[in-house]
Amino acid sequence: MSYICPICQQPLEKQQSKSWSCVNNHQFDAAKEGYVNLLPVQKKKSKDPGDNKEMMLARREFLNKGYYQKLSDKVNELANQYQQNVSNILDIGCGEGYYSHRLFEQINQPEKPCQLWGLDISKTAIKYAAKRYPHMQFCVASVFEMPFADNSFDLAIRIYAPSKVEELQRVIKSGGMLITVSPGPKHHFAIKQKIYQHPRLHPDEPSELAGFEYVSQHKLEYLLELKDKNDIEHLLNMTPYAWKLSATQKQLMAEEGLNCELDFKIELHRRK
Repeated sequence: MSYICPICQQPLEKQQSKSWSCVNNHQFDAAKEGYVNLLPVQKKKSKDPGDNKEMMLARREFLNKGYYQKLSDKVNELANQYQQNVSNILDIGCGEGYYSHRLFEQINQPEKPCQLWGLDISKTAIKYAAKRYPHMQFCVASVFEMPFADNSFDLAIRIYAPSKVEELQRVIKSGGMLITVSPGPKHHFAIKQKIYQHPRLHPDEPSELAGFEYVSQHKLEYLLELKDKNDIEHLLNMTPYAWKLSATQKQLMAEEGLNCELDFKIELHRRK
């Protein structure tokens, strides 16, 4: 499997110069870290779209501490349970590659080798992912126009990322599995209580996707207890709450510690 050109949708081939090109001579250079940028300038909505360096570094440090490992383990468990024969995996909105590499380590076996492809609009995140996990394939691209051929993937994961259902239908094979993760009702509720006078719960209804069979929903809930001020800062900076909390509120949390609900809604969808 390979990429397709984001301009004309023709297959891309890797040249000896380490660039990728199509029959129409559209060319995309591979970075020294190994990833390829397949987000043409004319399709960018800002100079540097996606998570910035500060958000990426905060998420990297927070995830590396293992605070969300239970989520990663649950996604990997479901992937093993529901999809046995996997050749190509897609991580939609892969960020710095934390969930990607843990899923790959779980699925890839000597007797059943597979490949994982990670996609994100943030160049900063993809650069880090490609440098740290050179055994996987990463690209900068839009989740709304994914640079992959039709029917490319047996398994895809989408953790806190947007998507376009038509693109999911297009790139996931018939019978292929999509695992999505979104906030459950009480996710980060303790933080929301500090921001809003009347905080609302996240919706808990099933997320039906056209062209997919809704297989199952799984809930994962546990209490996050943070004492280290750096960990608290990293959590806030990797979420939109960093912009809504005052400096005084952040300082108070750093001094007192933070106990916060984690509530994940994990859903499985099979391509019809």
